[in-house]
Amino acid sequence: MTPSGDQYSWNCPSCGRRVPTRFAECRCGFKMTELSDFGVEQGPPTAARSGAAASLLIILGAAIGLGIAVYIVQSQKEQPAASPQTNAVSTQPERTQSAPVGENTFVPPVTGTITLTRPAATPATDAASSSATIEDVVSGALPAVASIETGTGRGSGFFIRPNLVVTNYHVVEGQNSVTLQAGGAKYTARVASTSEAVDLALLEVYNANPQQPTLRLGTAASARPGEEVIAIGYALGALSNTVTRGIVSAVRQTTSNVTLIQTDAAINPGNSGGPLIDRTGTVIGINSMRNNRGEGLGFAIAIDHAIALVNGKPPVSTTTPLNGLRQITGGPSDSEQARAQGAEDYEEVVVWAERSGNNIDTNWQRSAKLCVSASASTGGDRVWFALYVPNGVKVAVSNQYDCFGWMDRMKADANEIRTEMDKAAEVARRQGVYPGTLRDIRQKHHMDWSGWN
Repeated sequence: MTPSGDQYSWNCPSCGRRVPTRFAECRCGFKMTELSDFGVEQGPPTAARSGAAASLLIILGAAIGLGIAVYIVQSQKEQPAASPQTNAVSTQPERTQSAPVGENTFVPPVTGTITLTRPAATPATDAASSSATIEDVVSGALPAVASIETGTGRGSGFFIRPNLVVTNYHVVEGQNSVTLQAGGAKYTARVASTSEAVDLALLEVYNANPQQPTLRLGTAASARPGEEVIAIGYALGALSNTVTRGIVSAVRQTTSNVTLIQTDAAINPGNSGGPLIDRTGTVIGINSMRNNRGEGLGFAIAIDHAIALVNGKPPVSTTTPLNGLRQITGGPSDSEQARAQGAEDYEEVVVWAERSGNNIDTNWQRSAKLCVSASASTGGDRVWFALYVPNGVKVAVSNQYDCFGWMDRMKADANEIRTEMDKAAEVARRQGVYPGTLRDIRQKHHMDWSGWN
């Protein structure tokens, strides 16, 4: 038999009390060890308690394990299946996506030579180019276009590397270093390489910014008549971001093998050296000149010549692109142009001499009655030309006026005019200006005299 009551007490058969199992003897003196004499099975009091506690722990552990199993199964259901390529080593070369033209990202310097031919465009590239608006193309190109200040003039240029700028030779002619400004940043650059034959120059930037946007270079061979092009520069050297739009009229070859792109996009003074770009933002020419003899006649030097200069192969030509253009259009030759320029320069000096001579005229008329007793006739346009003739003027003695001092001042002013006139005439003769042309200019401004010849 088992003890009555719960597992934590035993019944004393002597007095009937319930005795906690922690007491081995009842108050009446009956001992728990004597229970077997009354037919009660004696078991260790802790056995029942240990068995119950173990069962409770087993049930609790089973519940916890079941909960963990349910959580793991639920987590695996919610997690997406891993891609079959996860952690796999790719066998394809990694491709780097090119940044859009003009984006303010790092542009690594070009190493080696620059090639003329652009890579063949994929259909996706063609679609992207055709969908790009003019505004997108221009906004991408503007940060790479620079204003160039030489101290004697201004022009334009554009970055093809963060430390290399292309411009016209005539923009930086006679300079060793220039100041650049692009996108709000200022740079100092040296004239690294020039070619008067194709009117091009390369500028190396001292304080180059690796983040400086650059332009892609193409080839004039891709230009087609009717193709839309955009000319960018600093018109008049001050109007930044001047953009003009036009089409390619023709690609022309001069007699000196200089390739020119003819366009009706307006090219203004100060635009010289700026880029001529196509609809993809690729440079195909360098804006260089316009023909004032007709409207809509602008010319850009093919970018191919700049690439050759970058690669250390400057073109060889016996004449300049401007002279080659004159030959194409039937304009004046170099010698004729020099002669016309010489006559223009000579006339500027004669105009100055005329103004100075008018002042001498006024002074002569006011004082000659008192201080000049006689003067030689020179046959010239001015009476005071007699000052150039030895003993050509006799000074009168006057008690009212210092005639000798006055005469000295007149001779000094007249000699200054003669010196400048003689120098200008010598320069004009070296430029091939005909003597008759010089005489006509002097007569026009009332400064003719046989002594000038």
